[in-house]
Amino acid sequence: MFRGGDNEELGIEMKYCILIIDGASGLPLPSHGGKTCLELAKTPNLDAMAREGVLGLARTVPEGMEPTSACACMSIMGYDPKVYYRGRSTIEARSMGIDIAEGEVVFRCNLVAVRDGRMWDYSAGHIGTAEAKELILAVDKALGNEEIHFYPGVSYRHILKLKGREEALKAECTPPHDIPGKPIAQYLPKGPGSEFLLDLMRRSEPVLRDQPVNRARKQRGDIPATMIWLFWGSGQVPALPLFRQVYGLTAAMTSGVDLLRGLARMAGMEVLEIPGVSDGLDNDYTAQVNGALKALADHDLVVIHIEAPDEAGHAGSVEHKVEAIERTDAEVVSRLRSYKDSLRLLVMPDHPTPIKIQTHSGDPVPFMLWGPGFKSNGASRFTEAEASKTNFLIDAGYGIIKRLIFDNTNLHSRGGSAWR
Repeated sequence: MFRGGDNEELGIEMKYCILIIDGASGLPLPSHGGKTCLELAKTPNLDAMAREGVLGLARTVPEGMEPTSACACMSIMGYDPKVYYRGRSTIEARSMGIDIAEGEVVFRCNLVAVRDGRMWDYSAGHIGTAEAKELILAVDKALGNEEIHFYPGVSYRHILKLKGREEALKAECTPPHDIPGKPIAQYLPKGPGSEFLLDLMRRSEPVLRDQPVNRARKQRGDIPATMIWLFWGSGQVPALPLFRQVYGLTAAMTSGVDLLRGLARMAGMEVLEIPGVSDGLDNDYTAQVNGALKALADHDLVVIHIEAPDEAGHAGSVEHKVEAIERTDAEVVSRLRSYKDSLRLLVMPDHPTPIKIQTHSGDPVPFMLWGPGFKSNGASRFTEAEASKTNFLIDAGYGIIKRLIFDNTNLHSRGGSAWR
């Protein structure tokens, strides 16, 4: 077991924070002068910290693995996805309190909008949680039985649990956010085990079509949920060693999505319930960071996960992605920066979500280590290009957390505790 936490020799009580700005990195945009969204965003706090800390690139998704947030965030939390990753839907099920018994499998179940045979919107217009719950419960009532059960989650993200249908795991499924605007016919579940999934998806269409929620959404001009979309099947819950046992630190997490909350619970982290935390631009950034900082009174480390830039990337919105990054800088990073004497900070996206492709890529992402003991390595901004200039690459991203906690090469005392 590694040991982190207080540094008695230096007379300081060190605290740690990991800020995951989901999907914030991307590719240059020809329509915007060849700049990425990180470069377009006004981020005075991140940029000032980049000039004071260590900037580099990290590969959070191992070669050959799907660039999901599950793999990438598992890496950032210090777990090797090649060892511990067993499937995303089981992680989300864990967050939702869904038990998975022997012979049972789970699938992510999105509410999507299909129009004229094309993927109109992978999130049914980012449908609200309350409306989505009503629709999923209607689908469960119409299609569910002792072997089929639909569970409502957050916004468009839900879970399907099947009993005695393990063959469905062999089906080749495509995430709907990978096919914006494309004809769905060639991306429907295919291969062994796919027939049952495809049947459920098709049978969901008439159920959803007649729901009052969808009628109201159409009247308001909102995008309706026209069908369910099944993917990311898995049947084994990953067994993560507890974070405290591995790193010697107590930890907590705040996130607006079930995936991160599920990872936190599997790692033995406290999941913070902070009113106003969501997965979109309506997120209460100030409440989220204040709740995280408050948690540091009782924990050594806190993870702040902000989902909004990723959602904007999937939607192909430069404007909203830049806005999410700027609000993170202004409302979250500014507060963290004020604790420079007693806080070590790791800031990074989990993966790129380039506007051009509107889905994830497995390319390395910029990271920043900042706080006591970290000295500048010459960067001037928190951007992909500046990180690349430093020639500092961490190829196994799951190792970066050790640098945050255990790299004491230049650590020196800057005073006492700011937390108690």
